[in-house]
Order: sequence, then structure tokens, then C-alpha cells
Amino acid sequence: MSRIAILGGGPAGCGAAYKLRAENKAEVVLFERNDRLGGNAGSFERGGHVLDYGSHRLHPSCAEEVMRDIESLLGADLLDRPRHGRIRLLGKWVHFPLKPVDLLFHLDKRFTIGTFRDMFRKVLPGRKDEGATFASVLEANLGPTICEHFYFPYARKIWGLEPEAMGAIQARRRVASGSFAKLIRKILGQVPGLRPKGAGRFFYPRGGFGQISEAYAARAAELGAEIRLATEVVGLERLPAGWRVRSRRDGEERVEDFDRLWSTIPLTILGRLMGEGLPDEVETALGSLDYRAMILVYLELDQERFTEFDAHYFPGAELTMTRMSEPKNYAVRTKPENRTVLCAEVPCDRGDELWNASDEELGRRIARDLELTELPLARPPVAVFSARLPQAYPIYQLGWEPWFEALDHWARSLPRFLSYGRQGLFAHDNTHHALAMAYAAVSCLDGEAFDEGRWAEYRDDFSHHVVED
Repeated sequence: MSRIAILGGGPAGCGAAYKLRAENKAEVVLFERNDRLGGNAGSFERGGHVLDYGSHRLHPSCAEEVMRDIESLLGADLLDRPRHGRIRLLGKWVHFPLKPVDLLFHLDKRFTIGTFRDMFRKVLPGRKDEGATFASVLEANLGPTICEHFYFPYARKIWGLEPEAMGAIQARRRVASGSFAKLIRKILGQVPGLRPKGAGRFFYPRGGFGQISEAYAARAAELGAEIRLATEVVGLERLPAGWRVRSRRDGEERVEDFDRLWSTIPLTILGRLMGEGLPDEVETALGSLDYRAMILVYLELDQERFTEFDAHYFPGAELTMTRMSEPKNYAVRTKPENRTVLCAEVPCDRGDELWNASDEELGRRIARDLELTELPLARPPVAVFSARLPQAYPIYQLGWEPWFEALDHWARSLPRFLSYGRQGLFAHDNTHHALAMAYAAVSCLDGEAFDEGRWAEYRDDFSHHVVED
């Protein structure tokens, strides 16, 4: 039986560890450098609060096999919850997901009129070409009104680039309602009688979103997998028939040999672990592909609830944050009593002014944002603390494709090696997509052989994933 090293303890890594052991296909050692599982989709406790690294949901579009396993692993801890968020758009609050009543009564009239005008123009002859940028694709499909007042300012905040400077894939993979037809279907899907199964709902673990990865890892360990937390991989070496992994924990190094290496860590980090001697095009790609960072600013308040909503979205350029969630509302928690936490998401670049700001300064910025959106804090926060995610979102700037292709071609050429998952494929995907990749990878392993042709077919399917908010 093969011995496989898995790098990274996020959903993709934990899902594969579980599936490999459940099907008795390999011995497994999973390496996670942090002291908790889940990666960017993990959870932690502080002051009696169960908190996530941002706003996360398990969507009903999850593959049936994956959903069955999650339901089995979590049991009654997997909650079925209604979506109840809202968007601040041109000074008005609009429910999210959108409802037909919002179009008639709650949207800014200029926005509504402009949107219907753009929709009418789309049916006229002379349809605008989509072009090759984030801006051109969305303008061709949704018109200028929605783009200029929602998607473009939001994009500038999230990715730190002008819409014209981002590739078309950013629109096709990141915008679920990327055409008027899709937008209308999504809105009508909120109408009773027209609502498809699962519309307007999501699944969420009682113990925080990280409970999904934790449950997968716990079951994998019961089946014989070795899960090593707080263990950093510091070097990788190819062997004639496998891989040598150098890891470090508590200052002590360990060197082990494996038959296969499966990686879910960022491709850019993976390349650096290989040491010197990489092809020139790979070195160039390692220095060119980049990720947008994220600061999560947590404000603890001495009140039972801040609002009834699970998440607020803020596309406005005048605001620092892009989204704010209230974790207590996701799992309908009652404890701790008379206290709640807000989690504000602040995209930035590693090393910039925001990244280096103190918690005190970040707390002041978020309090100012709340004032501007007519959601003032009743009292100063009891506490303000933060978490920083260096690789929150892949950045698909114009011209990114040759860099990714160089890295991907190099990775796929390595024998007995697999890079997959959100970070491993430089993909902005949901958790259910990452788990689907893990299950697909395990299905391709048959004894000592890995079906590369079948994996290529799965890879083609993965390229059509569209992120769900």
C-alpha cells in the first residue's frame, strides 16, 4: 500500500485524508503548519465565542457524495439555515439574496431605471463583444449600471486592481449572476412556488465552519491517518520512486520518505520548498503570480445581537471593509449571553498600511464604516482583535495565464505528485468545490497507479466552477 504525504490541513487536505483511509487506498500523513485545521475555512474560540476566518457557508449545490459524508460526520451539528443578509447599495439596504420586492421598493430609483435600460439595450441588435477583461465581460452582459455601482467598486476593494486590469476569468468564475438571465433566475428563485430546492438556504456546523475539516480529520485519524498539527514542511526532495519530506515541529527536524506527495498549499509556496534548480519559466512564474491578502477585524460587543442579519456586503469605495458577518447568527447561538462579535473583512496587500495597522486603528476604521452605513456602535467595543490571511484570493491580473500554465505544467510533470484544491490550483473556489477535488483525486488512485487521463477530465470540470457567495 502506498504511503502518501498530504500538505495542508484545509478542506481539500482533510477530505483526501479521510477518503484515502475510508477506501483503504493508502497510508496517510497530513502536515499542517498551524495548530488548528481548516486553513482559511477554519474556526477558533476566543472569550467563549466560536469564530470563523471570515464568512463561510456550505452551499446546497454540494455534490451528493460529499454531502452524505458531511451529514454522517456532523450529524445533528449540521444546521440548515436561511440566507439572511443585505447589501448597502447607493445608500440603501437591499436584502441578499435579492428578492423581487427589492427591485420595486428598496433599490435606488436611478439604479433600477438604469438597470432596466441596460437590460432593454441588450436585446437590441449589435450586441457588445465580451472582450478579454473582467470589466468588458461584465459590461457586455450586465451593462454599465450594475457594473459601475456594484461590481466594479467591489472588485477594486477585493483585488486591489482596476476592473480593466483583471482577466476575464475573474468575471466568469467569481460572478455567479454574470448575465441578466442568470440574475433574473436568481431573483425569481426566491419566489414561493418557483424556488428550486436549497435556494436561499445554506448549511452551517454548530461548532463553526472549521468543524467540517476537523470532522474529516478526526474520522481519518480513527481510520489510521496521522494528522500532524503545528508541523511545518521546510523542504521537499524528489526521489527515484517517491518524495522526501523535511518537516519541523518544536524546533526538531524530521526527514521521511513517501511514495506520493499530494499538495494543497499555494503553488508559489510549493515551488520555494523545492529549493534551487527550478526551470527559469517556473522561477519567473513564482515571482509573478500573487494573492490578495485579507485582514479579519473582530469587534466584541457587550450586547446580545448587533443585528438580525448574518452578513452585510459593502461595495462602496468610501468604506474600508467589503463584508461584515455576525457569527452568532450563523449557528443561532445563545452563548455567551449579552455578548456578540462582528467580523469585518478588509482586503489589502501584504506589508501595506492596512496590513501593518494596529488592532486599535483597525477597530476605529470599522467603527467609522459602521457610522457611515447608519449602523453605529451603541458603545465602544469591549475588545478588538484581528487575524491576517496572506493568501485569501488569487489575483487574475491580465497576463496571468502564462505564469499559471508554467507552474501548473511543471507541477503536473513531477512524478507521483499532485497539486489540487483552492490553493493548489490557484482557484477562487468554495469549500464544496475543494472537497469535490479531494474525492476526485482519490477516485483516480488505483493501487500503485494514478489515472492521469481521468484526472485531466476532472480538471476540466473544475475549471468551470463558479463561486457562490
